[in-house]
Amino acid sequence: MACVETTSSRPYHLVVFGASGFTGQFVVEEVARTVSEGPKGHLKWAVAGRSRQKLEKVLEQAAGVLSKPELRSEVDIIVADVGEPDSLAAMCKQAVIVLNCVGPYRFYGEPVVKACVENGAHHMDISGEPQFLEGTQLNYSSQAADKGVYIIGSCGFDSIPADMGVLYTRDQFKGTLTALESFLTVSAGSEGGCIHDGTWQSAVYGFADSQKLQSLRRKFNHKPLPTVGAKLKRRGALFFSNEIQQYTVPFMGSDPSVVRRSQRFLAEEYQATPVQYGAYAGIGGIGNIIKMMFAGMMFWFLVKFSFGRNLLIKHPEFFSFGLFSKAGPSRKQMEASSFQFAFYGEGYTEGQDPSQGKPNSKIRTLVQGPECGYVATPIALVQGALTFLNEPKALPKTGGVYTPGAAFAKTTLIDRLNKHGIQFSVI
Repeated sequence: MACVETTSSRPYHLVVFGASGFTGQFVVEEVARTVSEGPKGHLKWAVAGRSRQKLEKVLEQAAGVLSKPELRSEVDIIVADVGEPDSLAAMCKQAVIVLNCVGPYRFYGEPVVKACVENGAHHMDISGEPQFLEGTQLNYSSQAADKGVYIIGSCGFDSIPADMGVLYTRDQFKGTLTALESFLTVSAGSEGGCIHDGTWQSAVYGFADSQKLQSLRRKFNHKPLPTVGAKLKRRGALFFSNEIQQYTVPFMGSDPSVVRRSQRFLAEEYQATPVQYGAYAGIGGIGNIIKMMFAGMMFWFLVKFSFGRNLLIKHPEFFSFGLFSKAGPSRKQMEASSFQFAFYGEGYTEGQDPSQGKPNSKIRTLVQGPECGYVATPIALVQGALTFLNEPKALPKTGGVYTPGAAFAKTTLIDRLNKHGIQFSVI
């Protein structure tokens, strides 16, 4: 069972590392909002990062936004730097859980994971980078298990809504769910919307390194998961979706790989029937298709060369048609934005044999919530951490490297998310 108790030498339930980064500042605000939901109604926490001055500024900002002046004096500051292993070790020794918000994780993630494992702190991140997530599983799973440390990746918008959405749909289905497709749509208000360029950087380096990901996956020597029921057909690279009534492409993020890893764990650990999964994202009308094709061709060409990658990193707004920016979205833009995952599933009713004939039952569910990058992500991460602290007996029996679906399948995380604006429902 996970150890979640604070002690005199490990005084903090949570340490937000990278608290002065673009996403980190919103995680700080979300922790401050939810302190009463900690163990026994209490949460002791701290912020950490390279610059004490910037961390003080973030606490000052949170105190103003939330009208909680006490944050300035009650939340401790830890100075820690990814490039200084001793500072990371000192931070990890003081934390029950480190909430790691420092990306891109391919460059800055591993030293933090290593320090957590070596110093007995659990680790949760908001990475959407399959190479980092799966590399962590390959390299640290057995060490983490030996130390009783839980490393839970992709606990933000990547990939809690998708991963927990699959489990929610499975649990709501009366019978055996065998196949599921998700369709993501994102809405912005009249002010428009954009994504901070940290996510853009992760995408640039991720696509440049995609061959390394394939060789990494081969090292697991996984046997293919059995296909139960009718085989799920893959859709084309661009198609009009009748489900969401717009043009749609395969979802390029980490959700499919995270869901696959969860399904493998649940099948091997609990003998659950693995659910086949396809993930898609709506892109709108013809105008957006032309923009996307033009941007995509430039991206694919430039990402192959170091000078091209430098150009992409230097000018995110130009190459993404304004979708990514160095400044990130304004609070006004965030307030007006939202996301929705529509899940369409099929399977076999109770008493039907999935190995015989076609699926005979369908289900449709929704996961919807606020702006995905900087409102939903902090909610998902913080509720994941609070679930961990409050329900250690519901987590997997031993430490290791887990997906959200693997770690939280037996917990009340979905109920908690429902209360905090990320809604799961059956239609």
